[in-house]
Amino acid sequence: MIRNWGSSAGRTPRAARTAGNRRPARGSAPVTHGLIVLCCLLFLVSPAAGLDPSNGSGDELLAAQRAYFRHWGVIPAELFDGSPRALLAPVTALFVHGSWVHLLGNMLFLYVFGAMTEERMGRVRFLLFFLGCGCLALLGYAIANDDSRQSLVGASGAISAVLGAFLYLFPRARVTSLLPFLLFMPLRFPAWVVLPFWAALQWLSAWRAGDGPGVAYLAHLVGFGLGFLCAWVVHGRRARVKSAPTPAPEGENQP
Repeated sequence: MIRNWGSSAGRTPRAARTAGNRRPARGSAPVTHGLIVLCCLLFLVSPAAGLDPSNGSGDELLAAQRAYFRHWGVIPAELFDGSPRALLAPVTALFVHGSWVHLLGNMLFLYVFGAMTEERMGRVRFLLFFLGCGCLALLGYAIANDDSRQSLVGASGAISAVLGAFLYLFPRARVTSLLPFLLFMPLRFPAWVVLPFWAALQWLSAWRAGDGPGVAYLAHLVGFGLGFLCAWVVHGRRARVKSAPTPAPEGENQP
């Protein structure tokens, strides 16, 4: 998720957790794994992790976290003031996460959907795709909320773009979903069912979301749309996987 950070922490809604049933060959997704490692390392040394005693505790730690988010995140009201910091903010914000839940949720989705997408796109193209769509998703949110002074951080715009590209490239690939309203019962559905459902939830949440701290759902929607569009433009119909869904791993039953 992309988080909108202000004077208080926002609540994160429950989301379906997904796990793919197919993995590329070992070592075939170095960009995906590298991005995960980089995001984790940067989080661990940041005030958001709460591991560095020099940042203090209580109100002192919260102040350090707010200053960190403002320095490296996107502030929509200041994004177009022409300063070097503002110009670089859409890139740096992609690698800043606000909490352990924020980080682990984003990295789970990147791990599940990033490797196959990278394998199909190629390493360099996937990296440029991730960075470009992530920045544009943040810009889209900033333009729609140009008076907001809340710090916007997180890789969810880029990861949402990966989901959109995955939907176009692998529409029949099955993913296992743990749905809260079904008591987290694991069910397997094709991507063309799971991912549009996820996008619909983002759209509904975006209508209810305010400008305060919380999840920037609009950035998710912008990223998802950009990812699907990029995969369609660059790869075309020939790149889509049209074969029957791959079988479940050994020991796992098909639904």
